[in-house]
Amino acid sequence: MKALVQVIEEKFVRRQVSLKALEHGKVEPAAKGTVRQTLTVRAGIDADHARRLNKFLKDSGIKGISSQTQGEQLRVSGKKKDDLQAAIAALKGEDFGIALQFTNFRD
Repeated sequence: MKALVQVIEEKFVRRQVSLKALEHGKVEPAAKGTVRQTLTVRAGIDADHARRLNKFLKDSGIKGISSQTQGEQLRVSGKKKDDLQAAIAALKGEDFGIALQFTNFRD
């Protein structure tokens, strides 16, 4: 079973998808001495993680930014590009247990 999980993880890495997007289920015995494990792909940010990210950004003390949850996304807005880049750097430096992607709508 370990070999199949490893193959799936290698395919994720090859496609540049973070392994944090995978949620491993428990290993269950199956027929003829084999085992079964479910892997779930997480998409978006659930409400609990969004609250943790919001709280982290508020506690980080970066002035001039505000964050809000929009569906399965967290939108961070600010007037200065430097403040937004500081927020991205702070989020990248912390491990929240989920894969984070950053999209910049402002050039």
